Amino acid sequence: MALRKIRELGDEILTKKCREVKEMTPRLKELVGDMLDTMYDAEGVGLAAPQVGVLKRIVVIDIGDGPIVLVNPRVVSEDGEQEGNEGCLSVPGKAGIVIRPNHVVVEGFDGDMNPVTVEGEELLARALCHELDHLDGIMYTTKVQGELYDTLPDEDDGVEEE
Repeated sequence: MALRKIRELGDEILTKKCREVKEMTPRLKELVGDMLDTMYDAEGVGLAAPQVGVLKRIVVIDIGDGPIVLVNPRVVSEDGEQEGNEGCLSVPGKAGIVIRPNHVVVEGFDGDMNPVTVEGEELLARALCHELDHLDGIMYTTKVQGELYDTLPDEDDGVEEE
């Protein structure tokens, strides 16, 4: 698989609605693999197809329990509320406070176009809502309570202090 360029805030493709996937082609399977590689390389927990320049309704998520691939996903129920820090691979170095449902149920298809239901709470619910928003051209920055703030660089950034 290959790493793809992550589109950043200001790129027009991030504001467009994605098209449904009619069938899983070899090219789309390659896209899914590339999206997973790109997400892991960037140390993210989710990535949507428009973030790599493809207007298809595909997201990948991994909050540490293994990869989830969702094709044509849609939220079928949500409840509760959580408020927390949120960032995005398309908005590097920034984060903000966003209110999301605490529990969601999402239906769609897996990478082989088999029907699948994913139920998520807390971080998984947040990741599902965030990535599905991307498919409708919605950036988390439009939902931030207050202002975006700079995130701190990793403690071990490979730079030696004098």
